[in-house]
Order: sequence, then structure tokens, then C-alpha cells
Amino acid sequence: MTVHDDHREVNYREVNFDGLVGPTHNYSGLALGNVASMSHGGLVSNPREGALQGLGKMKALMEAGYAQGVLPPQQRPDLATLRLLGFAGSDAEVLARAAGEGPQILRAVCSASSMWTANAGTVTPSVDAPDGRVHFTPANLQSSFHRTLEPPTTGRVLAAIFRSEAHFVHHPVLPATPAFSDEGAANHTRLCGDHGEPGVHLFVHGRAAFGWGTEEGVAPRRYPARQTLEASQAIARQHGLTESRVVFAQQHPEAIDAGVFHNDVISVGNGPVLLYHERAFLDEQATLDELRAKMATPLIPVRIPEAAVSLEDAVASYLFNSQLLSNPDGTMTLVVPGECRERESVWRTIQDHLLAGHNPIAEVVVKDVKQSMRNGGGPACLRLRVVLSAAERDALSGRVLLTEALHGELTAWVERHYRDRLAPEDLADPNLSGEALTALDELTRILAIGAVYPFQRV
Repeated sequence: MTVHDDHREVNYREVNFDGLVGPTHNYSGLALGNVASMSHGGLVSNPREGALQGLGKMKALMEAGYAQGVLPPQQRPDLATLRLLGFAGSDAEVLARAAGEGPQILRAVCSASSMWTANAGTVTPSVDAPDGRVHFTPANLQSSFHRTLEPPTTGRVLAAIFRSEAHFVHHPVLPATPAFSDEGAANHTRLCGDHGEPGVHLFVHGRAAFGWGTEEGVAPRRYPARQTLEASQAIARQHGLTESRVVFAQQHPEAIDAGVFHNDVISVGNGPVLLYHERAFLDEQATLDELRAKMATPLIPVRIPEAAVSLEDAVASYLFNSQLLSNPDGTMTLVVPGECRERESVWRTIQDHLLAGHNPIAEVVVKDVKQSMRNGGGPACLRLRVVLSAAERDALSGRVLLTEALHGELTAWVERHYRDRLAPEDLADPNLSGEALTALDELTRILAIGAVYPFQRV
């Protein structure tokens, strides 16, 4: 796949910042409502393969001409949290006690789920913000204990990379309560013409905490709804988005109960295109009508009916958790996980409905991200999209935009430090903790982002 140079200066570009898979990547089955995570809990993982698969996807997009960035993983295991919970002693003793007395807690503090950076936060480009700066709000991720540990480091990482106060604004995390449950960009899509044109922000929630904004009596029955309307509204206010720039829609509860824990598992948008499943939104027509009314560029909805792809197949294949990328010639490329090829109905729909249909999607690229998929994360989960002008890209701190040289260094770094086998019982190995800290310390030097980890700030 190649993005052809049209010889015009492109001021605004969408940069995909992918999260590196961490050294403690494991299958602990921690996420209620995430069918893939629950079904693979307890299996042996391969952190090295996972990190190399992620880097392989990044390199392929970089070589095709897309702007590609890198974000570091979290510090894991989180020994400070274990000590906070009463596990005392040396590092080895803390890990041993946790393994014996609270094995699920140990698994939680070793979670590598920060690799799915679509959950890292919500971003508003400068072209949409009243003050002309890019706005960031890290997600509180309060619906899962293992993910509530992430926001402090996520905030430091974002602040270290997007450091210039003339170009970037960092907002505090929302209160970590059920009423303001926020899962980041996994429930947020920006629709527009070109990336440099003002856009409309589609925020999707599963429930309303204070009783308005969701249809009475319509709620998921099997799995929890993670994103609240109130959280989405608060982020829109933080970023200064006016009513004409936002659409709030409720996710279909039947999709949540089928394992669609985030809206990016059932729809994906980019530019003027919204690719979505029939069961993505509770009120599909009202959502489309409001988007059409507010967008300056005509919306291009690409609807996949349930008769073509069932909810079960959508969740198993992660068709809608694919990356939808804009090309200079107006076409789009869809980067799908290999699992899409394994489901007959999904692969047939890709060929007959997408590639042969009347829409801008002209190319489908298959990438192997199986280590991520087994924990419930496809190509779209692995990246945080940030629209940046040329000046804003120049203002980035650190060495985080992928190049051939950086890719080579990161690949060598993974091969030096990562294990090729990790079972849940290995998480108590004190050597793993030491290996991870050594690796992360070296990584911050490679990326030139400074002391972002707790162990570096003592």
C-alpha cells in the first residue's frame, strides 16, 4: 500500500501514535465484557512477538507514507500499588505474597493493557479548539481496577511529548467515579472533510449516570456499559467544543451484551466516512441525521447490515476495530486484523460490500496482531489518533515519530529485553520486574522523553 505524493504541502496530518506492547504482556482475562480477553485468560503469551507485531504494523504504515508515532508502555508490575494494598517486604517478598494471597491482584498490577492507546485519552485538534491549541484529557478508565492504575503515567507521557504550551493543553483526568466513567478515544470519533478542516466529534456512551440521555429501560443486561454520557459531555466542555461541533449518541445495548465493550469495536470513522454495524447505535437514524446537519462536508455512511455480518462475527473478527486511513487522492485504506480473513462472512463482506461498494475504501490490508487480538485489541485499539499541523509536529518533544532508524533501534531493544513466553504464574518472578525496569529505563533514553516512570522519579 502506498500513499502517493500529490506534490502539495499538507499542513494538517493525522498521526497515529501506537502503544508499544509491554514486557509483561500476558493473558489474565481481567476485562469483564471483553469476550476475547475472558476466553483467552490463563493462556501463555509471547511478549516479544506481541511487541514485534505492533512494530511491524507501525513500520508498514510508515513505509506507506502515513505519519506514525510511538508511545511507551506503563511501568509493570506496579509494586507501589501492591504495597498500598498491604503487601509488605522486599520486591520479591511483595510479589510472592501477592501471588499467594491475591493472585488476581497480582495479575492486575502486571497488566499490559496500556498498549491499547485508543483508551489513553481524548484529543481535540487545534482547528476545532477555540484557543487554537491541541487539547488532551487522559481517560480515567475507572471501570476496571487494572486500568485505573494507568492515568498518572499516561498523563506524564503525553505531557512529556506534547510539551509546548504554545501548541498543547493538558486537562486533568475526570473524577474516577462511575458517573464520569471515561474510556478515552475508544468511544470518540472525529468526522470532517480534510483533517485541517473543522470537524464534528461523535461521542458514544453506553449509559447516562444521572438518568437523562439514554432511553428509559434500554440498557445492557449481560455486561456493563463503560462510557457515560456525563463523561463525554465533560470532555467536550474541557476542550471548548460547542454544541455545533458535537454529537452524543447511545451505543446499542445489544452490542454491549455481545462483547462490544467500546464503540470502536462496532464502528470506525475517518474524514467524512463512518463505517459501522447496523447495531452500533441505539438510534441509528437520529445519529446520522445529526451528523449530517452539523458536518460541513457530506457524511459518507458505510453501513454493514447484521444479515451480512452478525454481532458475533463482528466481535470475533474485529472488522470495525480496523484502522481507516485517508489517502491524498480521496480514497481510504482499511487495515484489518488477520482474523477478518478467517471468518467467511466478514471476508466476503470486505470484498463485496466494501471494496466493490460505492464508498472511498479502495484498499484493505491485512496485518497479524494476534498477540493483541487474544486480549481484545485490534489495529484501531493499538493507536491514538492526533491531528497535528506542521508547526505542531515540529513542536513535539522527544524522538517519537517513527523512522527506519528508530524502528531498527526499537526492534533490537525488544529482542534484547523481552521474553518469548509468559504464563500467569511467571508474573511473580522478581527477575521479570527487574527486566522490565531495565528495559523501560533504556526505552526512555531511546525515545528521549525524560523521566516519565515512577521508578525514575524517586
